[in-house]
Amino acid sequence: MIILGLADIHGDLDSLKHIAGPVSRADLVILAGDITNFRGSDAAAKVVDMVAKSGKRVLAVSGNCDLCEVDGFLERRGINLHARAEMLDGIGIIGLGGSLITPFNTPNEYTEVQLEAFLISGLKALPPDTPFILISHQPPINTACDMIGGGIHVGSHAVRNFIERQKPLVCLTGHIHESAGKDRIINTEIINPGRLSAGGYAWIEISGLNVVVEIRS
Repeated sequence: MIILGLADIHGDLDSLKHIAGPVSRADLVILAGDITNFRGSDAAAKVVDMVAKSGKRVLAVSGNCDLCEVDGFLERRGINLHARAEMLDGIGIIGLGGSLITPFNTPNEYTEVQLEAFLISGLKALPPDTPFILISHQPPINTACDMIGGGIHVGSHAVRNFIERQKPLVCLTGHIHESAGKDRIINTEIINPGRLSAGGYAWIEISGLNVVVEIRS
């Protein structure tokens, strides 16, 4: 299974046009939050429709910069992963939208306690011992994928604790534009492809329990 992961699109339709080729080679396209730039359902629909016209399956979570109505839109389209799980080729996919509370009062923010509850809800939707990947707009704390200026880590303890306990194969994240990169928590690959306008996307190949994770541009 080949997954193409996009994070922090922020409504940038021009950048989406440039990845039509890679999208055509993927089995699944995942939108890992901040689909819009402080916009609602209409703006989200433009992004989703542009990706969906490839004919590839699309799954998504909202980000902190998406209005709360975006979750409802994703649900109506049948692609919302937030606090939910899907199965594809024997692999589970759990989603977590929004972010921790920020200094900027963005529209879609939660506490650590709420994030933990959403993650548990997604996990409960999978059969026991199912190998899975995690799509979390909010990165786990203390990795190369959650640092802002000055080397300050702003990731989530709840997300990291969940990864340490449940050991997903991969965590696709975003949110922190300046921390595009890869890291690892135990055996879980952590990947933040960065804001789409910077040209990066995640390329994830899963064969059984073997995983190859790259940031491509």
